[in-house]
Amino acid sequence: MPAGIITRSSHPDALWPGVKSWFGLSYDKEPATYTKIFDQMTSDKFQERVVEATAFGLAPIKTESSPIQYDSDGEGYTSIFQHVVYALGYIVTEEELEDNQYEAVSRARSGNLAWSMSTTAEFVHANVFNRGFDGAYPIGDGQPLFSAAHPTNAGAQSNLLTAADFSEAAMEDATKAVWRLQTNRGFPINGGVKRIIINPEDAFSVTRVLNSVLRSGTANNDINALNAMGVVPEVVVNKYLTDTDSWYVQTDVPNGPTTFWRRKVRLRQDNEFDTGNARAKADMRFSAGVGDWRSLLGNTGA
Repeated sequence: MPAGIITRSSHPDALWPGVKSWFGLSYDKEPATYTKIFDQMTSDKFQERVVEATAFGLAPIKTESSPIQYDSDGEGYTSIFQHVVYALGYIVTEEELEDNQYEAVSRARSGNLAWSMSTTAEFVHANVFNRGFDGAYPIGDGQPLFSAAHPTNAGAQSNLLTAADFSEAAMEDATKAVWRLQTNRGFPINGGVKRIIINPEDAFSVTRVLNSVLRSGTANNDINALNAMGVVPEVVVNKYLTDTDSWYVQTDVPNGPTTFWRRKVRLRQDNEFDTGNARAKADMRFSAGVGDWRSLLGNTGA
């Protein structure tokens, strides 16, 4: 019997009455996380390209009777979103369907396949962050997503925060780093914190730091500036982040985390004439990545 085919031996207890219940088929599904972080776009091509445009520099002084100087704009780096197909299916023998005494087992398969597809999408999107410090996964400018050496016309720029576990001081430093973001020409931009993205391990400490009226974890009677200024509008807990102490700041810079859907999830079923086996499959095609690295700042944790 070929591997991957569900036969009567796959669920031997399902062939006999008397099983009180089956577990493992009805866990609550995790609400979608990536849709809170990534902008959702559709695509009708095999790939999408997001290209940086460089602006003009500062205007120099023009002396009397001298000609003005001219500048030119151009292109910076290109982020390529290459769509990938993800697919999974199952095959059930005709005899297994006939002899299975528990409809709940059979009916759950399509739902479980849909769950596998949605969970796959979560892992793919989370890997944008999980691989963000790894030089083996560069973005269009040749640097990892989180780097202190993004090349620009004004020299190297950084969206890599000084390694530190999440704390009041670390979040204040991150906020100041957001405020210091610059264009390709080195000009300040009006960037702000849109949300922070954390592993569940940091959920309690983040809540204490951001929601305390006074400074968290000290005897000082100072106000909590992060809270008073409303620096962090939203916190997203992402269970698919692999590093338990890394954390991320998403800014309001446009063209940030984006997913292009070439084909949404589709489920199809048929039967094999020769064997009588029932087959079902699901597939989807999309890409996920980041356009402008200034939309995210990353901290590896201590």
